Amino acid sequence: MKKEKIRVLFVCMGNICRSPTAQGVFAKQVAQSGLSDVIEIDSAGTHAYHVGKAPDPRAQRAAKRRGYDLSRLRARKVQGEDCCAFDYIIVMDEMNLLDVRSNCPKDCWDRIRLFMDFSPQGGGEVPDPYGGESADFERVLDLVEQAARGLLAHIRSTHGL
Repeated sequence: MKKEKIRVLFVCMGNICRSPTAQGVFAKQVAQSGLSDVIEIDSAGTHAYHVGKAPDPRAQRAAKRRGYDLSRLRARKVQGEDCCAFDYIIVMDEMNLLDVRSNCPKDCWDRIRLFMDFSPQGGGEVPDPYGGESADFERVLDLVEQAARGLLAHIRSTHGL
């Protein structure tokens, strides 16, 4: 019998900066751990501003400098069915947390977590770099890389991988 995949959804506001960055970083860490056949990864936004568009060029450039390719990703909006379809719904900030909860049944709320809760640095938020400069996208990558390692360790421990 084939084991069900562990499904992870990263969520930010528009799905063109933080959540696709998290998807790309986490996908590479999962692949390097040999778990790509066990963990499925996606990203989405709480708003439909950029549906169908590629990640922000600044996010892609910053990611590429660190060896992550975001070019194939396309923005989509979180759907109600995502709440039950994903085991982990990882949000970038408190506003995303509230927005996702408003679209999910309460019995799925335990799946929704702040990404930085998995960082060894402790909780907090991944700041939105959209209105910022290239340094802001680098800062997001720093935070995402740390939290992604923590999330992967959590999933490995929780699911015995």
